[in-house]
Amino acid sequence: MHTVLSLLLFEPRLRAARIKLALLLYAGVIVAGSVPGARAEVGEFAPGVVLHGLTYAFLTVLWFLGSTGGGPVRAVKAVLAVALMGAFDELVQSFLPYRSGTVADWMIDVAAACLTSTALAVAVPAAEAARRR
Repeated sequence: MHTVLSLLLFEPRLRAARIKLALLLYAGVIVAGSVPGARAEVGEFAPGVVLHGLTYAFLTVLWFLGSTGGGPVRAVKAVLAVALMGAFDELVQSFLPYRSGTVADWMIDVAAACLTSTALAVAVPAAEAARRR
């Protein structure tokens, strides 16, 4: 199991697949968030802060692991990508009569991306170096 997980997370040949998966999941977030009443149903299980935080943290992980460069470079790429994704998500929501796009939600998205990418910038290069040995 450890070998499979290591392969999925750190195999350089899968970088593009991780970015594509992030974009696919993001598209799913946009579509699911546009369904009338869907957000209210999910909101019964978790508040918006948790949903935004976990969703955009996961997208950050995929983007970081799909990017190239050193830890800090990958972190910046991931934060910028997720900030754009979050902004577009909120823009789409602002056009839906049963949703509202808020700067506060976008800030949660960006905060999740910053925290996640910072942790990854520290942990992943060490794990990749250990894997190479």
